[in-house]
Amino acid sequence: MRIDIVTLFPEMFRGPFDASIVARAAEQGIVAIELHDLRAWGEGRHKIVDDYPHGGGAGMVLKPAPLFGAVEAIQPLAPEPGRVVLLTPQGRPLTQAVVDELAALPRLILLCGHYEGVDERVR
Repeated sequence: MRIDIVTLFPEMFRGPFDASIVARAAEQGIVAIELHDLRAWGEGRHKIVDDYPHGGGAGMVLKPAPLFGAVEAIQPLAPEPGRVVLLTPQGRPLTQAVVDELAALPRLILLCGHYEGVDERVR
């Protein structure tokens, strides 16, 4: 299984993935995990990936263009297309049944939500 993780904080994942059961699974070829910094697809000189919600409200949301750009760039990196999963508190609960379903797939692309969430056009 290949898992591509798109996040604003790839350094958060390196420690746990380099020294855990996940690291042993990677060494045995069971899983391959690739981390991608969302800012690589950010806009402008400062690689901006967030904006105020269009409908108003508090906080910041992730813009759609960087997320779509990331998925479009990452999909062709492996022979199998990846199931794209947007991780947000508003999503489907992560139950054992969902874990079993996702574990059966050859590839996942996980989009990590941050801030107040993501622009609704991404859903």
